[in-house]
Amino acid sequence: MKKGLELGDTAIVTDRVTKEMFAQFEGQVVHPAYSTVSMVYHMEWASRKIILPYLEKEEEGVGGAVSVKHIAPTAEGSLITVVATIKNIQSNIIITKVEVRNEEEVIGVGEVKQVILPKRELEKKLRPRN
Repeated sequence: MKKGLELGDTAIVTDRVTKEMFAQFEGQVVHPAYSTVSMVYHMEWASRKIILPYLEKEEEGVGGAVSVKHIAPTAEGSLITVVATIKNIQSNIIITKVEVRNEEEVIGVGEVKQVILPKRELEKKLRPRN
């Protein structure tokens, strides 16, 4: 990784809740509300945005773990703001704490772990199994 990544660095993702983000299984909407699956996606995206400028050409970041507490429902059309902040850096492991808000309140909190690996190593692990 390039130098400069520090504890406390942040990245933000904003999005508006759409029907595609609703809680659903096999295409059947369970609740017309922002899903935990969508929240995890946004948490990972905000966390990834922090590391992107620091990855060397031969490196890639991969998800290592996500912990999430989905606190409150959020309706279609709501604006969500996701803030990821670096909490810990251990060699090639980056841990972020993440908070998700709608216009009124915190709706989710969690942590995302990313592991920085050489692209060669990742490509080797991802070869198709025949």
